[in-house]
Amino acid sequence: MKTATIRQVRHDLSTVLTWVADGEEVTVLNRTRPVARICPLRALPSAKLKMPNFAARAKEVFGKRMIANIVLEEREKCRW
Repeated sequence: MKTATIRQVRHDLSTVLTWVADGEEVTVLNRTRPVARICPLRALPSAKLKMPNFAARAKEVFGKRMIANIVLEEREKCRW
């Protein structure tokens, strides 16, 4: 584990991030007191997140009516 001062992180962030990219954990020190730890990201799951099909869901809920028309109708009803 490497250490870096706050000043070093401010002035030489690219070097600190290079250490992190190489797999090192970096402890950030305020004078001699540890205040933070910068560590590499864990491996993300290989399965991609599937985005919901919003258009199909809207069609299922509202039928063939257009969403924009529904919003306009709702705005007209709620006018003061």
